[in-house]
Parts: sequence; C-alpha cells; structure tokens
Amino acid sequence: MPTPEAERVVVVTGANEGIGYHLLRALYERGHRVAGLDIEVGNLRPLRESHPDRIRFYECDVTADADVERAIEGVLAEWGQIDILVNDAAIFDFAPFEARTLADTRREFEVNFFGYLRTTHAVLPHMRERGEGIVHNVSSGVGLVGHPGLSGYAATKGAVEAFTRSLRLELRRENVWCTVMHPPLTRTRSALELGYPECLLSDPADVGRKLAAEIESTGPVVTADWTVTLGLALARRFPSIVEKGTERFVTEFETAAERDER
Repeated sequence: MPTPEAERVVVVTGANEGIGYHLLRALYERGHRVAGLDIEVGNLRPLRESHPDRIRFYECDVTADADVERAIEGVLAEWGQIDILVNDAAIFDFAPFEARTLADTRREFEVNFFGYLRTTHAVLPHMRERGEGIVHNVSSGVGLVGHPGLSGYAATKGAVEAFTRSLRLELRRENVWCTVMHPPLTRTRSALELGYPECLLSDPADVGRKLAAEIESTGPVVTADWTVTLGLALARRFPSIVEKGTERFVTEFETAAERDER
C-alpha cells in the first residue's frame, strides 16, 4: 500500500460495474481515496458502507451538466482536492449502420464523448489552480481501427482520442496531464453482447488492478500491459488482422439482411 504521501483523490465515472468498478476497488486497495460517479450506484453503496473513510459515490448522469457539477463540487467539499479523473462511462448500440438512427449515435456521443468533456470541464480549473492533475480518458481500440456494427461507438472513441491529444497540447506547459487509457477487450456486460470467445476476454478485476497500477502515468497513451500496446500496434499496421477478426459480424449482418428481404 502506498505511503500517506502517495495518497491521491481519484474520481472514476462509470464506476458501478465493469472496468470502472474494479478500478475503483483496486485504487482503494492501493491506499487512495476514490469517488465513483454513475447513473446507477447499487454496487457502490456497500463499498461506501464498508470503507466510509476512502470511498464515496454520487448518482450522476454524465449527460447532465447539473449532475456533473454537483458531483465534482461534492468531492471537493468532502476531500478538498481532486488529483486524478478517470473518464470511463460509456455505452454502445450494436447494429449495422443502415439499421441505426442519428438519435442512436447522438446518444452514444452524449455519454461517451460529451460526458468526458463535461467532467473534464468541471475538474480542469481546479487542477490548473493547484498546478497538478491527471485526466485519463478511457478509449478503445475500435476508435483507432473500427469495428462492424459499432460505427457510433467507434466514432465516439475516435473523437476522444483527438480531444485528448488536443487538450494535452494545450496543457503542455503546465503540470496537468491528459492521457488516453487503453484496456484490453474485457469481460464486461457490454463486451459479452458481442459474443467474443471467452478466451479473448480479460478478467475485469485483473484489468482494474493493472490500470490502477498505472494511475499516475502521464504518458500520452496508458495501456493495461504490453500485450495491449502490441495488439494496438499490430492492428493499425496490418488492417487485415481487424478484417479477419471481425469477418463473422459482416456475415451475420448479411444473413440478417437476406432474411428480412424474404
């Protein structure tokens, strides 16, 4: 466990389940104080009751300005500082592009992109005033290489990548850092909807521990481990890997379209 001097106050969005939940738990175990923000807080409530000195939760819809402002103000009133923000809240709709509406994609952008902007906008003035801070924006490989059926989600993650790089350049003369954080394909409720083989899905508790160990990293890209770094590099260098790995989704869409035509 870190020494008291290393203790940080960390805010994690999308913290009620999946990677966000396990990251929050791992950060607590490493000695940090952690505030979890989510629209649902059922899993966070017992953690707060068991560890009232180090865990807080706030019912927060990241698409609502008032919710975000109230949650961030609550953390600052309680603990006086926010050292690190992890933007992890995300949703996706899985469907071929022609079956999607513009409203579907707008909804994904409101959570996955503008949600990140809202929390960053709320926290950044505090970090700049203190002269230190880190904003980790959780991204996805699909934002770099694409994925059939995830055109909206991939677009939001591509936007997160560009936003993070731009903000990082703006802050380069300050001790405030903005990174993209890349977890591996993880056994979350959302990922299970895609039907990937279990052997390709990482354990969310393990991913949470690995990301917690990198929580103070300030490099432009933070990955859970070297396998993620290598996988992203290979996928970008050799697009055929992505095409082969996602071929079954295209086949399923074509089959479904043929059924609808009959």
